[in-house]
Parts: sequence; C-alpha cells; structure tokens
Amino acid sequence: MTQTSSGATAYRCERARNDWIAAVNRLEAVQRFGEARVARLATVGPRGPHVVPCTFALAGDRIVSVVDRKPKRTTALQRLANIRSDPRVSLLVDRYDEDWVRLWWVRADGRAAIEEEGPNRDGAIAALTARYPQYVRQPPHGPAIVVTVDRWAWWSALPG
Repeated sequence: MTQTSSGATAYRCERARNDWIAAVNRLEAVQRFGEARVARLATVGPRGPHVVPCTFALAGDRIVSVVDRKPKRTTALQRLANIRSDPRVSLLVDRYDEDWVRLWWVRADGRAAIEEEGPNRDGAIAALTARYPQYVRQPPHGPAIVVTVDRWAWWSALPG
C-alpha cells in the first residue's frame, strides 16, 4: 500500500500478480476456462471487432460452440461471416466480483473453422449436450465453430 500525491491510498498488485504467475500455470488457467458457463467470442469483421456471448465446451485441445435455437435476428450471423473471411478469434471467460481481489480472466486466441456437417460438428454437439442440460431437450441445430487454440493468456488479482 502506498500514498498517491493526492493522498489517496493505492494498492500495489505486484506481489499478487507474481504469486498468481507462480501459483497458477497453464493447466489451472485452462481448467478455469473450462469451468466457466459462458464465454465471449470475438471475431474480426469489415467494421472491426465483433463480440458475442456463447456457450462452449473444451473438446481435447479445441474449443467448440454451435449455433443454437435461441432467438436471433437472422440466421446469417455476423460471427460466421467474420470467421469465413478471417479465422482469427478470441474467447474470453472471466470472474467478476465486487471484492476485486477475486477478479480473474482467461483468454484463448486461435483460429476457427466452421463445420456445417460431419464428425467435427457431431462431436461439438455431443460435447455441448453433455455440458448444458438445455441442449438435451433441444440440441443445437446450426453450424459448429471449432477453435484450435494457438495461445492462452490469463490474469488474476490473487492466486487460487
């Protein structure tokens, strides 16, 4: 803790950040990612970044999502058009808490492929159905987005 020039108290997070880096490895970061219930999928389009929430599942070394039956304005989704023209994507999960020492995020950067049919799409639907009870009653019907992760990044206010 230090005093700023205005007299306010400022907390230095170097120790917490270093503890997190030492205490949390890639395996734990990926585990936190996999335990999250929703991610934000970022794609790049002609007008710039496009971010939408999505359900997802870890499937081996890939992340999968499938366009589901929730109401949408159109079936020509911007995320699909963006991936077709530029497969670079990011998925972000986070924990927010009013107690800021509990904050953390994990991001997966990679390349996405759209699977309209076949074993990759079927596997994505199976992974999502196993993860979300809502999909047992009403399985996703649209194309699958299959992301091969090139890079994991993470941060936390405190370890664990």
